[in-house]
Amino acid sequence: MLIGVPKEIKPQENRVGLTADSVKRLVSEGNKVALETGAGNGSGFTDQDYMSAGASIFKSAKEIFDSSEMIIKVKEPQKEEVELLKKDQLLFTYLHLAANKELTLGLMNSGSTCIAYETVTDENNRLPLLAPMSEVAGRISIQAGARSLEMTNNGRGVLLSGATGAPPANVVIIGCGVVGFNAALIAHGMKANVILIDQSQNRLDELKAYFNNEVTAVISSPESIEANVKDCDLLIGGVLVPGAAAPKLVSEELVSRMKAGAVLVDVAIDQGGCIETSKPTTHADPIYLKHNVVHYCVTNMPGCVPRTSTISLNNATLPFISDLAQNGLNNALGSNKNFLNGLNVMSGMCTQQDVAKDLDLEFCEPDKLIA
Repeated sequence: MLIGVPKEIKPQENRVGLTADSVKRLVSEGNKVALETGAGNGSGFTDQDYMSAGASIFKSAKEIFDSSEMIIKVKEPQKEEVELLKKDQLLFTYLHLAANKELTLGLMNSGSTCIAYETVTDENNRLPLLAPMSEVAGRISIQAGARSLEMTNNGRGVLLSGATGAPPANVVIIGCGVVGFNAALIAHGMKANVILIDQSQNRLDELKAYFNNEVTAVISSPESIEANVKDCDLLIGGVLVPGAAAPKLVSEELVSRMKAGAVLVDVAIDQGGCIETSKPTTHADPIYLKHNVVHYCVTNMPGCVPRTSTISLNNATLPFISDLAQNGLNNALGSNKNFLNGLNVMSGMCTQQDVAKDLDLEFCEPDKLIA
């Protein structure tokens, strides 16, 4: 199979779909791999690195899309990339379609077959291709929140750890999945006062034990969210409903009652955000002020640490890419229901039930399209 990797064009997105080591393995399996020139520069992989691994280097994204059977990316295709997709071409990347009807319709109209990293599951119903970037985003959320709390960014001027005679910051984390756990890991390590909110008592018990009862665990309810959010210094939104738009758990009215200069980081922004006042931002302009609360809502948070993120993501995606390349779409997805869960668009139809529901689109069972 000819596998193509274009350069990411989303603002400040420096990750790349394949590392040089991944290219080497795919070539050794009999595939051809082509990358757009400079695709790996932001992650520390040069064109020469890729050529040494057996790849070809093309001058433009158009050449990549025109010649490739499967396109490997990191972020959802931008408008100009959607226009380059061809009928029956495979696209394997993060899509986050539940918050983007325009993109979904564009992919459906292209006739391409689109598999989303974030809805592929494993035998335990976890999300193995979302987990690596959720880990990175959770850790970055605390770093970004700590910087945003500085008065130079309109924050409260609070140090997460506190200092001698000064108390630590109160960090509230809503959602205790991969994002929430990793946010807690960094916040706890920085000696903040960490409050975890989740709907699962078992998960909260696990995390209390992990952190030696040095965090506060609270069952999620409108009342518990209100009581903890209004007095926090840093709020992390880490809620995920796989494939679907994130629920709005923090209202604008509640945000308006937060402390002046408090910070919120909405990691769920890729799926529409779990805080009512959230709107997408970029690494170039990451924060804005609303109700005197600093909002950090960057849609590609792991993109600011592209080398770490690219390597971590490739470790997870490469076996699936290899499976598609070696066995073809029908065999790879037809023999693996967990992989089939990643199919979001095929033959002009929406094949992800939550996406179809959120966007009011007709849903087509994916196994009806896989021979």
